[in-house]
Amino acid sequence: MLLQISEPGAKAPAAPKRVAVGIDLGTTHSLVATVRDQRPVVLEDAEGRVLLPSVVHYHADRQVEVGYEARAWQSEDPANTFVSVKRYMGRGRGDLPDHLDIPYRLADAPGMVQFETRAGTVSPVQVSAEILKALRERAVRSLGEEIGGAVITVPAYFDEAQRQATKDAAKLAGLEVLRLLNEPTAAAVAYGLDQGAEGIYAVYDLGGGTFDISILKLTRGVFEVLATNGDPLLGGDDFDRAVYDWLLRETGLATPTPGDARRLLGAARSAKELLSERTEAPISVVLSDGTRVERTLSRWVFDTLTESLVKKTLSPVRKALRDAGLAIGDVKGVVLVGGATRMPCIRQAVAEFFQQPPLTDLDPDQVVAIGAALQANALVGNRGGDDWLLLDVIPLSLGIETLGGLAEKIIPRNSTLPVARAQEFTTWKDGQTAMSIHVVQGERELVSECRSLARFELRGIPPMVAGAARVRVTFQVDADGLLSVSAAEQTSGVEAKIEVKPSYGLKDEDITRMLEDSFRHAQDDIEARRLREQKVEGLRLLEATEAALAEDRALLSEDEAARIYQGMAQLRQTLDGSDWEAIKAAVEALNQASTEFAARRMDHSIRRALAGQKLEQLQV
Repeated sequence: MLLQISEPGAKAPAAPKRVAVGIDLGTTHSLVATVRDQRPVVLEDAEGRVLLPSVVHYHADRQVEVGYEARAWQSEDPANTFVSVKRYMGRGRGDLPDHLDIPYRLADAPGMVQFETRAGTVSPVQVSAEILKALRERAVRSLGEEIGGAVITVPAYFDEAQRQATKDAAKLAGLEVLRLLNEPTAAAVAYGLDQGAEGIYAVYDLGGGTFDISILKLTRGVFEVLATNGDPLLGGDDFDRAVYDWLLRETGLATPTPGDARRLLGAARSAKELLSERTEAPISVVLSDGTRVERTLSRWVFDTLTESLVKKTLSPVRKALRDAGLAIGDVKGVVLVGGATRMPCIRQAVAEFFQQPPLTDLDPDQVVAIGAALQANALVGNRGGDDWLLLDVIPLSLGIETLGGLAEKIIPRNSTLPVARAQEFTTWKDGQTAMSIHVVQGERELVSECRSLARFELRGIPPMVAGAARVRVTFQVDADGLLSVSAAEQTSGVEAKIEVKPSYGLKDEDITRMLEDSFRHAQDDIEARRLREQKVEGLRLLEATEAALAEDRALLSEDEAARIYQGMAQLRQTLDGSDWEAIKAAVEALNQASTEFAARRMDHSIRRALAGQKLEQLQV
């Protein structure tokens, strides 16, 4: 036996620290950060730049360039140079808008979008993996050792498919994902830990391709997300597009070549960025045919062109405050995240809405990566100073389909992550030995208005009378927002499980649409649910009554049987209509007409069970 001997009172040797990083995988730019000497730092490349353009170029010899080198190919080889690929993560070809003007060659493949390049077919996951690989190599070069793990940030409104696609990209890049962290939450971590902030904060996150708003409560190191909202199809790219469309109108260019389109978009982005510091920005572009486009864009014109986009961000803000049960005056501070929040029109709109100037202490480009680095450092056990806790939320309710096509919510939206909830269900028919579980996500009452996530079956249920089986359905959502569902019959122990795999091809805007529809159709949904519930109850009662009559009709007189048959006929007639109150009344009438019949059946059943037995056999 080997013993480690140390001097009395000597401290045990400290555990070796693991190197972990936080990565902001952005639509336009990406960053990597770490914690050194208990302080977060954003890592630079060899030229001292912290931002890595989220651009990937594929050469014919299968060589890949990432970042600034790739960006140089945007106008020369647009079909093989990918920008804003984050917008395609977890999306199928059929989900791309018909009007979407992209220079890429789409492959004819099922599932997630695939692109044809000179180097072969690639997916958004593979393109993102190249960006993550470049960031990993930057970190290894800067830190001098391999990375022990990474926290990667995602928009709060990324769905199951998009989150899983992000994890897949990290795996391809050789990164161990410690956790996926919502971008607004990462920003709150950066502000909360760096400045010891407490109270209610709004995180306004306008990135290159997505907009998120999160309402958080910071209390003594606990970061609790109270509500989230946003628009997954709104970002800085759309402001660039507004300037680009203005250039086309000004110059009369109807259909520029893909290369010229990239040149004009690049010029539009440069003008937008310049207007954050100046009142006018010159635009000068030489097109492929030698034509020179020269215009001057004023801040006033830019603000006019993008006014509707700015207003579009405020609607989700109002909804998030309403979900959190808060007024504007309850918000102590507003944190700006994303390079697009440098635009004066955004800062002015945020200040006017919240009636206070937004916080700009930290670089909006870097704040998310900083928060991710702090979280990564804590997850690998390097936490120093005060303990702290992240309490993120799920953006949309999760549940299953029940009889009548109803959505029964098991985990409501804005529940804190990680979360596990369970609910018991039962069988519909006598002798039923299997149950189909349909997992759905959304806020509507009817399954047809929600999003289907997965289906699986629980088999081996012991044959019982309808309603006797007890099937416990458990939902578990981990800290990354990924879902697993299990179903178990309680008396027999038979069980079935499923990890909800990403259904690539779902639309990004589904989440936003679902929330908007839930508010717009709230009363209609209540009425529809009542109707479905009463129809299910009516059908159940008819089936049970028919079975009872088939077995014990002899226990009734002719008049009694006639009243029951009349009640059944009346119930069938109302079931064909859409008046839930009429169905409910018919159900109650049939129940009343058959109450005495049910009592006689019970007595008859007991007498039949006891027939032929002696008294001493019944004694305990």
